[in-house]
Amino acid sequence: MHRVIAQYTHILPIGLGAMSLSIIGRPSEQEAIRIIIDFLEAGGNFIDTANVYGLDDQDYGHNEKLIAKCLKKSGKSDNILVATKGGASRPNGGWAMRGGEPKQLRYACEQSLINLEIDTHQLYYLHGIDPVVPFVDSLGEIIKLKEEGKIQHIGLANVNMPDLEIAVNLTTISAVQNRCNPFCKGDLKNGLTDFCSNNQIAYIPYCPLGGWADHHTLTKHPLFQPLTMKYDVSIYVLILAWLLEKASHLIPIVGMNELNHFAMNKKALNLSLSSEDQKIFDEFPDLYHPTYIDTV
Repeated sequence: MHRVIAQYTHILPIGLGAMSLSIIGRPSEQEAIRIIIDFLEAGGNFIDTANVYGLDDQDYGHNEKLIAKCLKKSGKSDNILVATKGGASRPNGGWAMRGGEPKQLRYACEQSLINLEIDTHQLYYLHGIDPVVPFVDSLGEIIKLKEEGKIQHIGLANVNMPDLEIAVNLTTISAVQNRCNPFCKGDLKNGLTDFCSNNQIAYIPYCPLGGWADHHTLTKHPLFQPLTMKYDVSIYVLILAWLLEKASHLIPIVGMNELNHFAMNKKALNLSLSSEDQKIFDEFPDLYHPTYIDTV
């Protein structure tokens, strides 16, 4: 099973959300490298990162540099799609969608090229919409960077339908990355995922397993315990299978901070849920917490 992002037709439809390897509570660098290489050796070929994936504003680029080191060590860089982002910040270790001013975006994009040790970004996202910068100004700078050859394909993260509609009239959007899981199904209901499908835009669910605050709730919920026994897999595998069956343009990215996580998650690629069991996830009440930003 493979999926498509722009011209990349070989994407295995469960990616690595690498953020947890660089933020607070991160493993040692040696362990983080082992986790990424474990993902690559198990067949994973889509890695998601961002310039702000570090401890705070003083730790920009930590995750990107870590990935560059792993790709060099593994010798697999020619077959891996790495997506990164610009346009967010980490004030005092928190999160803010501030950084969309054109000069800031240009600096972020060019610095990420250095961090990743590449000449052009395969896929570069605007991380979010800066509330004090016109969206068209932020996107316009990213379009200029693409025209200069520093970006091959443009993505948008944390975007709503009106802004996505504006964007597709200005340039080709190759991917949208929004939060989507059993607790947060807005994009599955409001037409955004259908819009992406109709416009050949890959939809990349982040926090597909609930995120750091909610994923434990799923393991204990009485609705799902019978399903884990029925299919003899974890609740996380069930969720990934549910998402993958939604549409062929969905490619969830999963945070992995232990060895063998990807090998276990890959079971979802060959798992088909009955329509009745899919409905359990479809009708599960949304519990989205908008202040959470993570990639679990």
